[in-house]
Amino acid sequence: MDPITQQTVLAAAGAAGGDKVYVDDVFSTFLWQGTGSSQTINNGIDLAGEGGLVWSKNRGASTAHLLNDSERGIESGSYYSELVSNTSAVNEKFTPWGATSFNNNGFSLGGNNSQFNLSGSSYVSWTFRKAPGFFDVVTYTGNGTAGRTVAHDLGSVPGMIIVKCLDETEPWCVYHRSLGNNTYLSLSETSAGQTSTLRWNDTTPTSSVFTVGTDPNVNQNTKTYVAYIFAHDDAQYGTDSDESIIKCGSYTGNGSTTGTVVNLGFEPQFVLIKNVSNANQWMMFDNMRGIASGGNDPYLHPSDTDAEYAGADYLELTSTGFQLKSTASTVNNNGATFIYMAIRRPNKPPGAATDVFAVDTGNSSSTIPCFDSGFPVDFAFRKSAYASTGNNPRTHSRLQGPKELYTALNISESSSSDALFDSMTGMSTGFNSNDIAWMFKRAPGFMDVVAYTGEGGSNRSVAHNLTVTPTFWITKKRSGSGGWFANYTVVDGSWDYLRLDHNGSASGVGGGLTLPTSTAFFVDSSEAGASDVSGENYIAFLFATLPGISKVGSYSGTGSAINVDCGFTNGARFILIKRSDSTGDWYVWDTTRGIVSGNDPYLLLNDTAAQVTNTDYIDPLNAGFTVTSSAPAALNASGGTYIFLAIA
Repeated sequence: MDPITQQTVLAAAGAAGGDKVYVDDVFSTFLWQGTGSSQTINNGIDLAGEGGLVWSKNRGASTAHLLNDSERGIESGSYYSELVSNTSAVNEKFTPWGATSFNNNGFSLGGNNSQFNLSGSSYVSWTFRKAPGFFDVVTYTGNGTAGRTVAHDLGSVPGMIIVKCLDETEPWCVYHRSLGNNTYLSLSETSAGQTSTLRWNDTTPTSSVFTVGTDPNVNQNTKTYVAYIFAHDDAQYGTDSDESIIKCGSYTGNGSTTGTVVNLGFEPQFVLIKNVSNANQWMMFDNMRGIASGGNDPYLHPSDTDAEYAGADYLELTSTGFQLKSTASTVNNNGATFIYMAIRRPNKPPGAATDVFAVDTGNSSSTIPCFDSGFPVDFAFRKSAYASTGNNPRTHSRLQGPKELYTALNISESSSSDALFDSMTGMSTGFNSNDIAWMFKRAPGFMDVVAYTGEGGSNRSVAHNLTVTPTFWITKKRSGSGGWFANYTVVDGSWDYLRLDHNGSASGVGGGLTLPTSTAFFVDSSEAGASDVSGENYIAFLFATLPGISKVGSYSGTGSAINVDCGFTNGARFILIKRSDSTGDWYVWDTTRGIVSGNDPYLLLNDTAAQVTNTDYIDPLNAGFTVTSSAPAALNASGGTYIFLAIA
């Protein structure tokens, strides 16, 4: 569905009271800093009206995994109720701190305690909202009789069920569809899968009930239980109500660093993995704490209190799933069976450009984030606005982890300990008030980021999640030297490319390469740019026109003032321009530094030169921007051809 139709459908659905539901509405990974006093976590999830589960952990300390849910209730008098995943003990705790309320956009926290809100400590929460086809939570009383059924409102056959007895010392008991109805695991233990008819009564759950046997883990007479019920592959989400947002499956490990590829049909943001053939820890990964392509992947164990591990390169995300990259027995033992639960990456269409793009200067302090965006950042350009020389413009992306690439150079990526994306409202890349960052969030129809490994193919397709055909896409080899290739189709529909690290003119792509589609772009080992050399790592940034939010286009120079209509109503906040038929730099303007009727500071992406402040090459225009008559040939020569990216 194209962006115009998409927005029309969304508006019509809202007017009819039938708003589409996205994964963004029912699941959140949220990071926060403890304050030592009450605070509210606004993650956009309606827990007050719909109910659900909040699972949280102190990332930096040896503290329990805590689970709060709406069915057991948050408050008991002046005390608050938590469950602990890492013990089989009677672990429903009632404490004077914790999650103090479920709200219509998240939850609230109590005061100074290491498990929830210690000043200066870092925390993570995973919030699951009750919703058909995604998640449900129920409580029930055991009767000790085989075949006891428990009703649920998932509306589809569960993929995974986690049960805990609330008033006896019993392990957390886990059902997973890949193991069948006579095998179980324990969330609070590292043991392999165990066979028993006493847990699930050899009965597969249905879309309305699950069945338990007589084991006290799940059905002791008069004892109370809570069950967390997760769906599998129920395609009722997204703009067209045809997307599944959660999958519970299995794979067989191969013990190789080029491990099994798991095809989910979507890129995940959260992955839970357990080796069921051997005794091993449960492994929790998410893209907010970091799942880097070619880098370390922090993880936590639900079955112990350990602080977050820095990790190794355990897995990499793809546009359609994930691939195992480690030989570790916790994720990829040769011949072992592993089960997983994976949840789709956020993909709700933006309502405004401010939802997906921001410009900010560094705060020159240790305050996190250094650059404020108001949303989690997936990709950014960064450059010093005031350094006089040696001012390397660079890019950062969430999928690369703490790495950076220099847009004025064709060298491989380098480590950058100050490239941090573990903030909900910005990014931290050093603390320099001279730096300016142009920050992007991946969103349908707007932009996408894809990390991939070369296969030495010919006209090979690489999947993306832009949902529309990209008209401007940049590729760069990360693992070795190689130029920045800025590809575009906006001039005449044919595929041409420029070098982001050069000021040269465009070249056409030959060799019969296929134009990109709404689901894939194409790479080749022999084309100019060599975007598919076997074994090399690459990154791609894809952009498209999203009406009212972004515009990828071209214009012809006249030497006189040119009004470039982008379809905006309040002008462009960001403008990138490059001449394509002759030499010309990559110019960048933004409203933070100034787009006014007068001199407008600009920076160059292909050069280390300092900011230029004494020129008037562009002017504001409500519909987009104006290229002035005083602009040089690199921006406005009569008969010249220019490409641009503008964001409202």
